Amino acid sequence: MSDFIQSYNNDPFVGNLSTPVSTSTFTKGLLSNLPAYRRGLSPLLRGLEIGMAHGYFLVGPFDKLGPLRNTDVALLSGFLSAVGLIIILTVCLSMYGNVSFDKDNSKDLLQTREGWGQFTAGFLVGAVGGAGFAYLLLSNIPIIQNLGLS
Repeated sequence: MSDFIQSYNNDPFVGNLSTPVSTSTFTKGLLSNLPAYRRGLSPLLRGLEIGMAHGYFLVGPFDKLGPLRNTDVALLSGFLSAVGLIIILTVCLSMYGNVSFDKDNSKDLLQTREGWGQFTAGFLVGAVGGAGFAYLLLSNIPIIQNLGLS
């Protein structure tokens, strides 16, 4: 077992272990294809893509598990709750960018205050759009609405 798990770059003080899963080319390829790490993508487009994915999956839990789940307005309340959470997350992202990035000499544009602001704006637009798309799908396709919990 000690042949498979070693310290990262043979430095025991790093605090990261080099395992067959964490250092495989498949894992590196998968992680480098995520929008947060993809090269050549502007912070606005990164935020837009991440926001669309998160907004899309936030409507469902509020719709099916929320306090109004057995009423006629469950879907609408799920959508509005998701938008409320998206606004809270956007405010938190904005606060994080204001306190974390004070120097503008980073190689990655996302690691600057201006780049993080673009990322946050893209996240807000993408997340509200993703939540709206999920709402439209669920409200107009009755087969999808009847799936899941009753």
